[in-house]
Amino acid sequence: MERVVSVDEVRAALARLRRDGRTVGFVPTMGALHDGHLSLVRASRRHADVTVVSIFVNPTQFGPGEDFEAYPRDLDSDTALLADEGVDILLTPTVDAMYPPGADTHVDPGRIGTVLCGAARPGHFTGVATVVTKLFQIVTPDIAFFGEKDYQQLKILEKVARDLDMRVRVAGCPIVREPDGLAMSSRNRYLSPDQRSHATVLYRALATAHDAACAGETDAGVLTRGVRETIDREEGVELEYAVVVDAETLDPVSVVQRPARALVAARVGSARLIDNVAIPLPGTGPSR
Repeated sequence: MERVVSVDEVRAALARLRRDGRTVGFVPTMGALHDGHLSLVRASRRHADVTVVSIFVNPTQFGPGEDFEAYPRDLDSDTALLADEGVDILLTPTVDAMYPPGADTHVDPGRIGTVLCGAARPGHFTGVATVVTKLFQIVTPDIAFFGEKDYQQLKILEKVARDLDMRVRVAGCPIVREPDGLAMSSRNRYLSPDQRSHATVLYRALATAHDAACAGETDAGVLTRGVRETIDREEGVELEYAVVVDAETLDPVSVVQRPARALVAARVGSARLIDNVAIPLPGTGPSR
């Protein structure tokens, strides 16, 4: 595995690897890697000839009072994991490389970036859209892989790539969970053992909506109420939102008539956690 820092280095390395028309897969991360990240790397290795991973804790997607300074960082461990997975290039740019003096251009993803997590974290998705656009310009991948756990982010990046006529295909990959259902997240490291136990309620609550839909319930209000009631009964979990939305637009739905998603965000101790499940259409079999 070749580790590079500068824009020129990664472009030179890719020029060598692109010979003979080889395709490039890309996995942008903020490090503190877990099996969820590694599942994206494995998807890239299955679907592309060359795999590039970036590790960059992006300051522009953190708001005032958020955890930028405390965000977990373990570059040595991450590097070893990626080498073991057969990654070809690891890009670890500095803040100055990504945002040189005078850089003040931003990518605004529009309304979809202002709802749900965007409402709770103003400017967050502008920071995400900007840094990912820059990384796409640097790496010029054929396909980029993102986890469905950050479902709103995935839909935003699909929209940005489409709206800006980028040649990259944005691919969503299934959520990877712990055996008890907790969605893998770098922020799980913030949880004490008791908090981690309480945090599993997010998936259990989402499962009530999924299972009710499998049983024929199509009223989004009923599905959402079950999620809220389950979370409200759990000690130490402060619900931020629970919604059922259109799977593409993220607009709230009242009746499930087309692909939909149930999404939740909650605080457990100092950690803000998110999770989601697909809501099956009436008449389709159970799957989660």
